[in-house]
Amino acid sequence: MQTQDTLTGGQALVRLLANYQVDTVFGIPGVHTLELYRGLPGSGIRHVLTRHEQGAGFMADGYARVTGKPGVCFVITGPGVTNASTPIGQAYADSIPMLVISSVNHTASLGKGWGCLHETQDQRALTAPITAFSAVALTPEDLPELIARAYAVFDSERPRPVHISVPLDVLAAPIARDWTAEVVRRPTRGVPATEVLAAAAAKLAAAKRPMIIAGGGALNAGAEVQQLSQRLAAPVFTSVAGKGLLAVDEPLNAGSTLCTEAGWQLIAQADVVLAVGTEMADTDFWRERLPLTGELIRVDIDPRKFNDFYPCALALQGDSQHTVRALVEQLPDANAASGEAQDAVATVQAAVKASHGPLQKIHQAILDRVQAALPANAFISTDMTQLAYTGNYAFASSQPRSWLHPTGYGTLGYGLPAGIGAKFGAPQRPGLVLVGDGGFLYTAQELATAVEELDSPLVVLLWNNDALGQIRDDMLGLDIEPIGVLPRNPDFAALARAFGCEVREPQSLAQLETDLHSGFAHAGVTLIELKHTCAQ
Repeated sequence: MQTQDTLTGGQALVRLLANYQVDTVFGIPGVHTLELYRGLPGSGIRHVLTRHEQGAGFMADGYARVTGKPGVCFVITGPGVTNASTPIGQAYADSIPMLVISSVNHTASLGKGWGCLHETQDQRALTAPITAFSAVALTPEDLPELIARAYAVFDSERPRPVHISVPLDVLAAPIARDWTAEVVRRPTRGVPATEVLAAAAAKLAAAKRPMIIAGGGALNAGAEVQQLSQRLAAPVFTSVAGKGLLAVDEPLNAGSTLCTEAGWQLIAQADVVLAVGTEMADTDFWRERLPLTGELIRVDIDPRKFNDFYPCALALQGDSQHTVRALVEQLPDANAASGEAQDAVATVQAAVKASHGPLQKIHQAILDRVQAALPANAFISTDMTQLAYTGNYAFASSQPRSWLHPTGYGTLGYGLPAGIGAKFGAPQRPGLVLVGDGGFLYTAQELATAVEELDSPLVVLLWNNDALGQIRDDMLGLDIEPIGVLPRNPDFAALARAFGCEVREPQSLAQLETDLHSGFAHAGVTLIELKHTCAQ
């Protein structure tokens, strides 16, 4: 019999998470997670009620991207897990740390097909392919071990989601001992062996045209990458996840332009390419393979990247910050002459703008207005929309963790909930969501969460072209009659007002800039609907 002082497994798990410095969880309470919610009062953990489990997962993702800490969500067994599986897949594709705690049916029923409420025959198998690991806690005493294992992934491996299922009887069972303070965090910040570092440094020092590609795995290594770039006179490209790694005005910063013809032409001239913390995916390059003609050196915490689509001449397994710093220390103290490399970067940047097509010119004009109104410390969360695709390479981010885009999985509906989650991770930072009319309707219900919970600026810029524009254009490009790409949209302004948002409907780009300033001055949620006819 449980005494008043005995903690259930669910209560103890919440206390353990609080001791791991979890301050926010996203979720929706359900009959199968009640014991988790018993533990929340007095824990110091803020619970954010989302309106769909997909929203909970995307909010956890956005929280993680701006903070670097794992985002946490609570979901019920069965439909809660399947609803959350899309954001879990997105986080897996983009190497985002996320901890998903779900219930599962009673231990005695697992896999037996008894027809229990929310029953899934093998819930762990659903998420195993899209997580670093997925496990079931069969006793309350399994929980501290599994949470420690999750944080070992977040701290020392390629950060990816972890899913832990807890049966209903385990959530409700009294714990046999108090393990709520058993926090195990042993971050490893390894560097490659000295001889490998020396070989890499020698190749870089001897290179005539070295270049660097830095990704989301290098977000903590901006200063080191900049120092290495200057030491070698090496242009630096970033992936979309690495946007903002170098200062906008850094003359060797080529930005995320490796998806453009000008970027491809420049990287083809490199005799040595150093790739730091990037999987070098075609979703960043917009072509099947980069035209690399020089030797490739890779720095990555994930050894599986060394012999995949881009096998490397030298593999440096280790933490990006410490490894790049060690490379710098192996090089001569003097910076190489960088005039030619700076000119090459300036040529790329000019060529990118000059190559804009009619649609990209409209996007650039909108993005220029955004740039003019955006507060210095703001972040931008984007959806899968043509405006964001142009922004991925044409918008200059002034700092890392400021451009949140669902690159790898490419999930529609990401932008709004991820932006809301980012606000909880960095409430002092103004937020902007860039979303198209199609993607907005995937998760529009999360405006209810935003209006209810936020008391600082979040601006939602809805680019309404009354179409699934990218798919329509792709169909036309392939000589396919457009079908299913011209949906009937609701009255977005009335919808936003119904949720309690401030609403703006600019009729020109000049008015857009004014409305953006107003939105960033409003302590709450503002929806700005920009129709394509007003941006031409």
